Amino acid sequence: MSAELKFIGRITTPYYSVSECPNNIQPENGPICEIKLDAEFQQGLLGLHSGDHILILYWLEGAKRDELIQSWEEDTPTKGTFALRSPHRPNPIGAAVLPIEKIENGTVTVRGLDCLNNTSLLDIKPAIYKEKR
Repeated sequence: MSAELKFIGRITTPYYSVSECPNNIQPENGPICEIKLDAEFQQGLLGLHSGDHILILYWLEGAKRDELIQSWEEDTPTKGTFALRSPHRPNPIGAAVLPIEKIENGTVTVRGLDCLNNTSLLDIKPAIYKEKR
């Protein structure tokens, strides 16, 4: 079985190195970021509006793909990759749920993404929330 991904755009952020990227940023405190869709995918934004929450999926280029156990600091417990938001994972896909600030000319503006500038965009989906029991 093989898989193929198709990037649909790029993400613009103020971060140009991994050391600049914040960990677990709170969106309301984060910088403005732009999700720029390639021309052929811009019609896919029809039906989305400012204030809607979206799930943003992006490719974390350069991430290590073989680290299943990770420790960030000496005094913190070691955790498995799937218990962390680390970019280092078998399939380095980043995900964020953020509200749309605005949509204009095929560009979705959000606040608080934590990826590098020019990150490849995989997909955008409406966010669905379930009520906790």
